[in-house]
Amino acid sequence: MAVTNLRFNQVTPGLDRADVASRYQATIEMAKFADKNGFDMVTLEEHHGAENGWSPSPLSTAGAVLGATDRIGVIISALLAPLYDPIRLAEDIAVLDNISGGRLSIVAGLGYRPEEYAGIGKDWKRRGKIQDEVIDTLLKAWTGEPFEYNGQTVRVTPRPFTDPHPMVMIGGTAKASVRRAVRFRLPFFAAAPLPELEQYYYELAAQEGFEGGFAMLPSAATKMVYCTEDPDKAWAEYGKYFLHEAETYAAWQTPDIESVMESSAHSVEALREEGIYACVTPDELIATAKSAGLTDAIILHPLCGGLPIDAGWASLQLFADKVMPHNKPE
Repeated sequence: MAVTNLRFNQVTPGLDRADVASRYQATIEMAKFADKNGFDMVTLEEHHGAENGWSPSPLSTAGAVLGATDRIGVIISALLAPLYDPIRLAEDIAVLDNISGGRLSIVAGLGYRPEEYAGIGKDWKRRGKIQDEVIDTLLKAWTGEPFEYNGQTVRVTPRPFTDPHPMVMIGGTAKASVRRAVRFRLPFFAAAPLPELEQYYYELAAQEGFEGGFAMLPSAATKMVYCTEDPDKAWAEYGKYFLHEAETYAAWQTPDIESVMESSAHSVEALREEGIYACVTPDELIATAKSAGLTDAIILHPLCGGLPIDAGWASLQLFADKVMPHNKPE
């Protein structure tokens, strides 16, 4: 069986205010639907200053999703931790962890857009050091005990629900991120299928006597799925929305960054051929689910790139009706 995941980033080309509000509201309603229909995970993201409104406030969105659901997990992949005040971030995550009963996971990333740092008054050149300071502060804060911070003795309450702290993974595609994960005794989450980083993580952990950690890599076959009985028709009607998201994301990438989601397509036809975005029939998805391993995921992206909300609901409902009954342990 496959892990079933819903991805949301509330992209809204044109930023019509009513459309923006509708997409955030649809995010919550779709998450409730997924919760009731056995889906495993909701994935949220973080970017700032995007012309299409790409998900600037994932903690707020996570709170709304977690408050509206009972069992589904929420992962923020990635939370740009250096952009936050560490004490407030520790408090916010601890409260969300209590609200959800431990259903929130965080991938702490650095980001790759200097303008996001500039817009929030953070020093891009110090991002690695800031990340270290934030992670160190979070781990100390979540003990519930007093500790020294900026020359003052502080204490963060309440403690998280999860003991010893919520799931936090260090994200990245560089060895420096792996070293940070091992140094803080945390898991590592890669943004691309880079087995050399996975190997490096386990080698370094063994050298440091760190047991119990793990490295997670996305599959090279990762796809954003639109479930439909007629892929040709779906591509004809909705391909422009998939392309909008793909081109937006690709424009942010730099040569030193690797991502399983980076596209080189500049036409709907090329995007379809590339395979990162896929319109897939229920029968094909059933076959995928039956052959999947425990960590393989089917990722539905029901509001992708400004996709009409009713079209997103059609994909989600079809998947729940036709695919989910077959996505069970043998």
